Amino acid sequence: MPLIHCNFFAETLGLCTSMYVILPQRPLAEMQTSPQPKVPTLYLLHGMSDDHTIWLRRTSIERYVERRNLAVVMPAVERSFYTDMAKGGRYWQFISEEVPAVARALFPLSDQRQDNFVAGLSMGGYGAFKMALAHPERFAAAASLSGAVGIADVHRHGDQRWMEELTNIFGDLALLPGSANDLRFLAGQAAQAAEKPRLYQCCGAGDFLIEDNRRYRDFIQPLGFDYTYAEGPGEHTWAFWDEYIQKVLDWMKV
Repeated sequence: MPLIHCNFFAETLGLCTSMYVILPQRPLAEMQTSPQPKVPTLYLLHGMSDDHTIWLRRTSIERYVERRNLAVVMPAVERSFYTDMAKGGRYWQFISEEVPAVARALFPLSDQRQDNFVAGLSMGGYGAFKMALAHPERFAAAASLSGAVGIADVHRHGDQRWMEELTNIFGDLALLPGSANDLRFLAGQAAQAAEKPRLYQCCGAGDFLIEDNRRYRDFIQPLGFDYTYAEGPGEHTWAFWDEYIQKVLDWMKV
């Protein structure tokens, strides 16, 4: 499968950045006789301490999608929480608008809702649900693996340094609940959409985010989404995410 390391200038950030893209490869005879069709796309998001290389380095994602007609786009967003930062870059505009536009301009990716998916781990799990719930008209499904789905409640606990970093990201943390950065608020809005994204949420029973994930499960289950929750042995580690990204790909049915 073609694996492309793409360097490009991000207008929303005002800097050069990178993403990896995995593309399905057609048989030679097919390439010679028919135009390249637009392919379904999974936007695969990294966690807070990672970058655009991490899914390739810590899992076998390239092998897992080998027999699927699926492109995988893996961008870098630093420690932004996929948010237009109070003191920093406009990473929400970057991930939700510029990355899809650039990727579709460079590669044969479908812009149809039924062909677009988003998944991520930890901070990326938050980002995946945020993208799909904020734009249910764009995404057929989203998956959160050990996601930071309770970030809107972060003002209630945490050490000073962590609170300072999150304040630089979100601004006044007391205003997070009920805002466009609150996954509960976004889920309530998306529940009214004509087409709701399918949602998959999983977390290891030994993960430090397990209680946040259970609370979010209990919140979202009555809202009428096509929703799957999975919980199994594991912690906040790549052993868990490598196992569950395979389950996510099967669940996507691409």
